[in-house]
Amino acid sequence: MIGVSKKTKKKIQSAGKGGAHIECADAADRYGDWPAPTCIISDGPYGLGKFPGEPSVPSELATWYAPHIAAWAEHSRPDTTLWFWCTEIGWALTHPVLELHGWEYQECVVWDKGVAHIAGNCNSKTIRGTPVVTEVAVRYTRRNTLVSDSGPLPIKEWVRYEWQRSGLPMRLANEACGVKNAATRKYLTKCHLWYFPPPEALVAMAKYCNTHGAATKRPYFSLDGKSLPTEEEWRSMRAKWNHTHGVTNVWRSPAVHGKERMKSADGYLHACQKPLALMTRQIEASTDPGDVIWEPFGGLCSATVSAALIGRRAFAAENHKPYFKLASERLDNVFKENKKHVA
Repeated sequence: MIGVSKKTKKKIQSAGKGGAHIECADAADRYGDWPAPTCIISDGPYGLGKFPGEPSVPSELATWYAPHIAAWAEHSRPDTTLWFWCTEIGWALTHPVLELHGWEYQECVVWDKGVAHIAGNCNSKTIRGTPVVTEVAVRYTRRNTLVSDSGPLPIKEWVRYEWQRSGLPMRLANEACGVKNAATRKYLTKCHLWYFPPPEALVAMAKYCNTHGAATKRPYFSLDGKSLPTEEEWRSMRAKWNHTHGVTNVWRSPAVHGKERMKSADGYLHACQKPLALMTRQIEASTDPGDVIWEPFGGLCSATVSAALIGRRAFAAENHKPYFKLASERLDNVFKENKKHVA
């Protein structure tokens, strides 16, 4: 179902695949009411002072984002992925806050808008650097910890700890998993070659330790302290990644123009409208159909439109009423135009 907050008294056309829920509100007031996200796409302030409430300089961004980042961590799932859009300097200044609240850096994707982005707008006699044609979309995942007798441990340390707790020799982990040496070389190693154990491997180690290990009141590798882990439970401890061959961390795509760009008689309605194709790429890489997407700073709700069209459930907030109205109309029009393509 596609709709907006009841407070708006306006309903947006329904579609049979995916959905979107947008609200004219501050996202900070809505996080607790939205279902937990599998993916958050943050395309908020860049520190340019172009939008209502936006800091005018990048140095203020970390403080501005801090309460949102903390709330994302509080309400996210163990497998939540965060895509953080910003300028290079804006991201650099905000990164420490993201790390502080348990968001683990995975990669920095560069959006290359091409030289046409600055053609005709660059004075070589006054410019003091290379023309900027990029933005960044930085991917983070949750830094998860699990309970041990000595307190919370990162997953890597926890897996090794649980096997050692059983008192069994490390080499037997290979027997438990039915592999030659992958368990000791990848799943239980302390070095940088550590590999997140596949669900079937983790379940196999748990069964082996609980059958052959020292007696214990708390089952080995238990996620809740009471029962053996299932493959699905373990799988949910790791952010999703649906790989596409040939796609690198440099995304070459021109700035939005033409039919997709929202305009008025006075020009473009939004200074930084993101291409639907890039939003779709992010969502498909880190979610599956039916998963929940958050777009805290909706603007024209490009992520929400993309999510709904590919079968995800989207929740967005935009507290600037003109943008909210435009985003609502955009959703309406997009689903009317694509209705025949939506199952």
